[in-house]
Amino acid sequence: MINSDNNPEFVNSFLDYSITILNKSPNSVKEYNYDLNMFLKFMKIHFKLTKETDLRNISIKDFSINTLKKITLDDIHAFVSYLALNQRAKPATRARKISTIRIFFSYLSQKAKLIDNNPAQNLETPKLDRRMPKYLSLDESKKLLNVTMDENDEFKERDFAIITLFLNCGLRLSELIGINLQDIDFNEYKMTVIGKGNKERTIYLNKACIHAIQEYIKARPTEGLKHDSKASNKALFLSRRKERISKRTVQYIVEKELRKAGLDTSKYSTHKLRHTAATLMYQYGNVDIRALQELLGHESISTTEIYTHVSNEQVRNAVEVNPLNE
Repeated sequence: MINSDNNPEFVNSFLDYSITILNKSPNSVKEYNYDLNMFLKFMKIHFKLTKETDLRNISIKDFSINTLKKITLDDIHAFVSYLALNQRAKPATRARKISTIRIFFSYLSQKAKLIDNNPAQNLETPKLDRRMPKYLSLDESKKLLNVTMDENDEFKERDFAIITLFLNCGLRLSELIGINLQDIDFNEYKMTVIGKGNKERTIYLNKACIHAIQEYIKARPTEGLKHDSKASNKALFLSRRKERISKRTVQYIVEKELRKAGLDTSKYSTHKLRHTAATLMYQYGNVDIRALQELLGHESISTTEIYTHVSNEQVRNAVEVNPLNE
């Protein structure tokens, strides 16, 4: 939940706009609120409107429109510099906050008409290092599935279905816990999930997924389910308390199974299983990059392109098949 009581009215108006018009998810709006609070608190120090130096002790409730109008691109650059030097913020973190500031000032100038000029119009995003995504190899993925399937406890079918969906469909954690029973079409081998920005998309299921889900449903509790705000009675995956499974519980399940498979839990996580699914599909399935983009629910093709990296073995094979090799 966002504590909006301590925000100036124009910040809360922007957050409302983000939810109702931009259709941003609650998590995105929460990040907007956090970023803007930090930004405006810094501006109070920057403009010498407070003697306090600890951002945690600064209130922005009284931040005025007149002060907002004074902010220039140089002032925003000062904030970004503060993030880099004082907060040791990584380029990706700075990029996210810059994105928030850019959207915020666009709203203030173009939609709310509270300021005449947009100081963030020419605000640039720091260059991000393109890192190779960490992922499990095919053998490691099979090993993870095998140890999960072979365990002997009451949640064996549930945990195996979770790992199977992660590794076969490339789901986000939030998407997996949000699956309801009615979202699955067993006849058409598909299901719908709600992704980023509350966007609905179709996930096609292979036989491994269908089988794992069906086996889990046989073991899934049907009595004593909670009828709560999380619609636990409709949820596919349930916790020990017979309510919709939480993100943390799924993370714990994945960590537990990774350890059983002898895999490094400091390197791999639920999100790395999403990376694994995308990478294996691209490397072994000759999947078109556009199809992969659709499957993963990426808005930009550039996000999907991180999975088009090639392995050392692929490079070696490329040399081996050179027609001049004979």
